[in-house]
Amino acid sequence: MASIFFSPAASSAAVLPRVSFRPRSAFHSQRRSCMFGVRCSYANAGVSDEYTSNTIDVVADVRSEKVVVIGGSGFVGSAICKAAVSKGIEIISVSRSGRPTYSSSWVDQVTWVPGDVFYLNWDEVLVGATAVVSTVGGFGSEEQMKRINGEANIVAVNAAYDFGIPKFVLISVHDYNLPSFLLSSSYFTGKREAESAVLSKFPRSGVVLRPGFIYGKRRVDGFEIPLDLVGEPVEKILSALGNFIKPLSSIPASDIFLAPPVSVDDLALATINAIGDDDMFGVFTIEQIKEAAAKVRA
Repeated sequence: MASIFFSPAASSAAVLPRVSFRPRSAFHSQRRSCMFGVRCSYANAGVSDEYTSNTIDVVADVRSEKVVVIGGSGFVGSAICKAAVSKGIEIISVSRSGRPTYSSSWVDQVTWVPGDVFYLNWDEVLVGATAVVSTVGGFGSEEQMKRINGEANIVAVNAAYDFGIPKFVLISVHDYNLPSFLLSSSYFTGKREAESAVLSKFPRSGVVLRPGFIYGKRRVDGFEIPLDLVGEPVEKILSALGNFIKPLSSIPASDIFLAPPVSVDDLALATINAIGDDDMFGVFTIEQIKEAAAKVRA
């Protein structure tokens, strides 16, 4: 939110690695801003002389967005970085792989930082940032999924909070109506623990996006997998059926087939909307993600 000043011319329980941060108050002195001054005079405006002798300085503080994307070189992260660059947002990507191997004009406009969230020098990465976005997540053993989906995200949330970053956006997962033994997997429990951290530390500015199957052109080991060939038509079919399939949502595990896929571009645009909209916070479902994306497109 822009602020205007007038002055007279005469005047979690998990054991995680310990990381040190600057105090939250330090953020306010580092926040990047674009300042401009407007000097107003009441001369020749029919105002009495006692007012024409002074001028009023108007200084507006306009926020310049600088966003740190955790996992920015991945499938979802790279889409967010690309969309942010197109909107003139300064982006720093943090991932273990660093800069992507492929070339593109937007890639050159991102600052790529190779690193692991557990051992990152957050003081250097978060300087001047106005938001942090985490796309961290993955599959593996129970221990690996607990560490990746839960602990890694919680470390990032705590770092952003301690540094005084005003906004945190987490890419999570749809609330599937699966049997409890499946939902007890560390993939889902880790994501939910990370969500709790976001909503606890950023109750009025944290955003949790819960997409289902995410489609788009995904790069893996130099090859491009066209997930959109499956996701896009399925999304259109489910959208067309609409009210006809709603009664089926009460059937256990029906979400596996009935939860609409989400375009990676829509997810990226919804993230951009979350970054720029101070009134956007809380948990967002698949449909709400698409609505947020539509606002940016409009």
